Amino acid sequence: MALDLRNIHPLSDFQRSAKTFLATLKDTHAPIVLTVNGKAAVVVQDAESYQRLLERIELLESLAGIRKSLDEFEQAQGIPLGEAFQQLRQKHDIPD
Repeated sequence: MALDLRNIHPLSDFQRSAKTFLATLKDTHAPIVLTVNGKAAVVVQDAESYQRLLERIELLESLAGIRKSLDEFEQAQGIPLGEAFQQLRQKHDIPD
């Protein structure tokens, strides 16, 4: 999702009208870019949208890990299950 160029505002405007900006964030769920001296300084978004973003990132990282594992398996780069369990036991100090 690209940033809406209409949602770029000076930090000073945000400070003067914080309640209005927060209401807009809650209603639109669209991030706002705040500038300092004409340069982008921070991106502000509502908490619900931020949480959804974190969940999407976590899902994508999981999918990337699964894809990597499948690729390694297809290329016969894996290790036997017993060996994998043994490595996990050693790593986490789990008795046999």
